[in-house]
Amino acid sequence: MEQFVAENLDYYAETQGVLPERLDAFGETYREQGYLTRDQLYEIAYESSTRSAYHVESNPEDRCREVTRNVRTVDGDFSKIQLLTGLSGFKAPTASCVLAALDGDRHAVVDTRVWASLERTGYLEGRKESFDAADYVTMIEPIRAIADETGYRPVEVGYALFAHDDRVREGTLH
Repeated sequence: MEQFVAENLDYYAETQGVLPERLDAFGETYREQGYLTRDQLYEIAYESSTRSAYHVESNPEDRCREVTRNVRTVDGDFSKIQLLTGLSGFKAPTASCVLAALDGDRHAVVDTRVWASLERTGYLEGRKESFDAADYVTMIEPIRAIADETGYRPVEVGYALFAHDDRVREGTLH
């Protein structure tokens, strides 16, 4: 599995995935401030899904700060994702970007491609096209197991799984 992650991480730059350096910068800001503003959340959402990012603008500024501040203090992956998905414009895949930015040693960016790669490699069964907080928990567990096995961070494993699907998928994504 170590070679799988290494090869696909190398390929990740060829994909249309979230830019790791942008996510790292958001995470640094998040850790320094202790919260994210609506504008910062919009930028993360835009990186993840340009089509739906405009929904973030309908969130009150104080709610964005409150939710992102609370995410840092609550325990449990389900609770963290559930809090973030309470904001307009944040379904589980976009919310996972916020968690991966905050702590790439525990979290990863997840989406349809990541699920498909986990399914292809035998970690999950069945295909999915939309995700909720419970699905995030389902995906992050094998991602962490792969990270433990390979020495890569969960965020890197997520990027590798995304890239793998980009490489092997035939036809359209949906």
